[in-house]
Amino acid sequence: MGPFAGWEMPIQYEGPIAEHLAVRATAGAFDVSHMGQIETRGPAALALLERLCTNDVGRIPIGGAQYTVICREDGGMLDDLITYRLEADRYLTVTNAANHERDLSWFADHAGPDVEVIDRAVDYAMIAVQGPLAREMVQAIADAPLPERMAIAERTLNGAPALVAGTGYTGEDGVEVLLDPADAPGVWSAILRRGATPAGLAARDTLRSEVCYPLYGNDLTVERGPIEAGLGWCCRSGDGYVGAEAIAAVRAAGPREKLVAFVVDRGVARPGNAVAGGGVVTTGTYSPSLEVGIGMAYVPAAHAAIGTALEIDVRGRPRTAHVAARPLLKV
Repeated sequence: MGPFAGWEMPIQYEGPIAEHLAVRATAGAFDVSHMGQIETRGPAALALLERLCTNDVGRIPIGGAQYTVICREDGGMLDDLITYRLEADRYLTVTNAANHERDLSWFADHAGPDVEVIDRAVDYAMIAVQGPLAREMVQAIADAPLPERMAIAERTLNGAPALVAGTGYTGEDGVEVLLDPADAPGVWSAILRRGATPAGLAARDTLRSEVCYPLYGNDLTVERGPIEAGLGWCCRSGDGYVGAEAIAAVRAAGPREKLVAFVVDRGVARPGNAVAGGGVVTTGTYSPSLEVGIGMAYVPAAHAAIGTALEIDVRGRPRTAHVAARPLLKV
């Protein structure tokens, strides 16, 4: 166990490598109850989300989900989020734990009279079940077919009401379950009885690193914008949202640096390691699936092409690496 954003979080159970490989081979269950939730509802709920989010929230169908970023006026990223549309004028947005209070205040500060902003973080526990057999295991305790990828629906799991979403952070198929904290232990145990391996934050980090999913606080920060991070695909063109002008300017001029994936020729790089030529490692770990050191780094745009050689300073020792295509592992 270890402290994280005010929570005591499971870092590992059996061990990160075993848990990682179990998710890739069968399925793993993650307690991610530290994630925050903000509900927005009312006639102006959509207008608020469109004002704050870079993506086109108006395109989310009822029962749908969307990945997005929220930014400051200067384009610096405040958080990356998943927003679910539960009803026509009711949305649920999942925040990163360390940013939840800031996000909640940001939402409330921009809200008008026709939208309610409700902190739902204490109302939900959250279990992520990920892997090629994840849906099969959860379906075994569900009262109806599970929602498809990037969709959300109310279901009963092991006798408990829950929201089940076809989302996740590992690159694998699977679901994320939001439910009353009192019901979470029973549902967790039922999922493990179906064969899921309990997995901690260490395995979650190596899994997301292999598929190059960015982590806020490492790869995403207020010091950089979404174009530099390779998230231009979730930034709609035009204005109308906070940070739009700054993001458009970077898109037009081209970013001075880019977030790239890399593979180390020998050894493992860690976040904070310097890259020769002005770059810095933001994610660095050992890949249990690829059996090699991998990561992501911000490098000057001129050094971002696939195949470009990099030199990384790992505790005073230079390590050679090369820029690789994202994702590093196709699942």
